[in-house]
Amino acid sequence: MSDPLGSAPTQEFPRIHEDASETREIPYVTPSGTGTGDTSQATQQLPYVTPQPATAGPGHTPLPSQGWTRPVRRGKAATFFAKIRNAPAWVAPAALLTCFAGAAAVVVTTDPTDDVGTTTCAFKLVTGFDCPGCGGTRAFFYLLNGNIPEAARNHAIALFAAPFLVWMYLTWAGRRMFPKLRDKLPQFRITAAHATMFLIAWAVFWMVRNLPFAPFTSLYV
Repeated sequence: MSDPLGSAPTQEFPRIHEDASETREIPYVTPSGTGTGDTSQATQQLPYVTPQPATAGPGHTPLPSQGWTRPVRRGKAATFFAKIRNAPAWVAPAALLTCFAGAAAVVVTTDPTDDVGTTTCAFKLVTGFDCPGCGGTRAFFYLLNGNIPEAARNHAIALFAAPFLVWMYLTWAGRRMFPKLRDKLPQFRITAAHATMFLIAWAVFWMVRNLPFAPFTSLYV
């Protein structure tokens, strides 16, 4: 019985091995071999494209070993400080000066030297002794009014530290707002030795002002 489709040559395609180390090839039959009995075949090698990791968009951080990215969420505090860092150079000095002016206005208005009511120091309420910070607000009040002796009597350590704090602020603000002055303004740097000596002097002043005999009783506030 004859084949109704006619005798047509059969074509065998090359077997593709599953080994990933071999070249990936696909069979390609030339047009000349169609219907002519020509079984000559050729193979065409396709280029292998290496997958690229995904590019991180705005607000995304790529993972070190994967192409998937996830959004970075910042808290309100981190966002606030990031805006301060990127703000103009005069913003931080102006903000600090505004806070200082507000504190000075409150101290001058309330007048902490009137001795009205009980003390607000918890340490003094419990023990009856001055704490290391007692008299600091009064010293600040007298210093704002130009009364240096009374400022020293209320808190000599605070009066001693005041000019250094002012100089540190001025040099920091000047170097920040005027970069050309960075080499001209000597900056005061607090070392570990400076901090240790300051804390020792503060502790001695605290103990001396609590002695119950003259002339140290004049330092008690």
